[in-house]
Amino acid sequence: MPEHEFAVWAPLPERVRLDVDGSLHPMTRTENGWWRAVVDAAPDARYGFVLDDDPTVLPDPRSPRQPDGVHERSQLWHPSSRGGAADTWQGRSIEGAVIYELHIGTFTPDGTFDSAIDRLDHLVELGVDFVEVMPVNAFSGTHGWGYDGVLWYAVHEPYGGPDGLIRFVDACHARGLGVLIDAVFNHLGPSGNYLPKYGPYLSSGSNPWGESINIGDAGADEVRRYILDCALRWMREFRADGLRLDAVHALVDTTAIHILEELSTETDALAAEMGHPLSLVAESDMNDPRLITPREHGGLGLTAQWDDDIHHAIHSAVSGEQQGYYGDFGTLETLATTLKRGYFHAGTYSSFRGRRHGRPLDTSKIPATRLVAYTLTHDQVGNRAIGDRPSQNLTAGQQAIKAALALASPYTAMLFMGEEWGAGTPFLFFSSHPEPELAKATAEGRKREFASHGWDADDIPDPQDPLTFERSKLKWDEVGAGDHARLNAFYRSLIALRSEPDVADPWLDHLRIDFDEDARWIVMHRGAVTVACNLGTEPVDVPVVGDVVLAWGAPTPGTDGTTRIDGHSVAVLRQVR
Repeated sequence: MPEHEFAVWAPLPERVRLDVDGSLHPMTRTENGWWRAVVDAAPDARYGFVLDDDPTVLPDPRSPRQPDGVHERSQLWHPSSRGGAADTWQGRSIEGAVIYELHIGTFTPDGTFDSAIDRLDHLVELGVDFVEVMPVNAFSGTHGWGYDGVLWYAVHEPYGGPDGLIRFVDACHARGLGVLIDAVFNHLGPSGNYLPKYGPYLSSGSNPWGESINIGDAGADEVRRYILDCALRWMREFRADGLRLDAVHALVDTTAIHILEELSTETDALAAEMGHPLSLVAESDMNDPRLITPREHGGLGLTAQWDDDIHHAIHSAVSGEQQGYYGDFGTLETLATTLKRGYFHAGTYSSFRGRRHGRPLDTSKIPATRLVAYTLTHDQVGNRAIGDRPSQNLTAGQQAIKAALALASPYTAMLFMGEEWGAGTPFLFFSSHPEPELAKATAEGRKREFASHGWDADDIPDPQDPLTFERSKLKWDEVGAGDHARLNAFYRSLIALRSEPDVADPWLDHLRIDFDEDARWIVMHRGAVTVACNLGTEPVDVPVVGDVVLAWGAPTPGTDGTTRIDGHSVAVLRQVR
């Protein structure tokens, strides 16, 4: 058997031993709390570490594979040689692209990387540029959203493990699709988190999901390296084209060089090494343009960020919902303001937060393509009490309006799986914690949360019930049926429209918006292309004219420089120059 060097950062224990296939070996403490040992090991050896006098064999914090789950021994793994698309893929930036967010476990009936490959041609035909997969890091249980990861370097085995992910990425690249991986570095899950036994991975602070990660306190240097190396691994070893960084506002960093700036610097260096673009997309509720401002101009240098204000403005105006964080939204004036300046809250008062929020975006320097616009995400569906999609509450015309406002806007665009055909299935919050106490606490906590908002606790699905997971799986036979097929075709046409120069223009200063609050119409002008939406139920005469490029409904030209737009419908017009 070949020799293999094992290493683990464990500054807390006084003694660390290595277990390889049931055989114990001493380890030597070296620099900065690292322990090392060189022993003979098979290429697929199972291994773990024994700390002090506790006989429990713990998985490697940097485990490359967890074939038996997050509580068991790790396994050595090395990526196999790759050819084809892995060698020829030139990549692209996400700026101005169309991203498709999906959850591997519910995207197909089988819920694996390999079964997802069988549906990639649908995305190509739709016109998607990137696939963004919700977290695939190792987490406890067989199914879940993935945000409770505890071994960040390993790939969730029920999806197909690391080899399955490689096949998926290569299959995407072979079809011209980029891949973003959702990475969670702001907290660890409650089941299988053994990192605190090794070292100071956690800080004294907390966030809504648990204890915060130590990126600024004593011992933080190695924890930061742990995060950075993990992030780079997804892009170097698995050939992902970038990362979606979960809730970066929960990364509390008091150091002079923020960890996101450090990550963007190292990602740019890796992109130069690999010879193609790599993108970092932040989920952030701060409305802080410094995230997407280049480092040379004092920013953190991320490629783009999710923009919840755009979602809230579109959804609230179309649906009429104004509870919770929708409270400041709902009018067409708010929608127009948000579409025109990127953020609605830009140093303005937020009633949901009870304070001023955000910072203005300099639209003359930051292109709109650094903000990601969407009409729904896993959050805005799955974090509803019963996981209901807009398609379960809105007319097909209202869904078409939402799609047109997002996809015909200057922003980088994102869809959530099934949105393009108005999927009739919910996307629920589901989990499979093996510990009875944790399972019970998760289910009861979910019911308490929504009972406090007026829901009957009996109506809240049990996240631990396997049926909750099964109900969340897409039904692909819907795609070609009735309004589903019609909406899917409408999405395809909208996405194709984005390639036109006027619609591809990334500068918000070139965007013009008109609206009539009482008549409930709003018009978005993109050069010679005009997107006219009627959010009301009755036909309205909108003061725009042009050749109809695309429509939901039956727009008819008037005799007085207007076009009649049906209720709950949208028309894309091209002016003749």
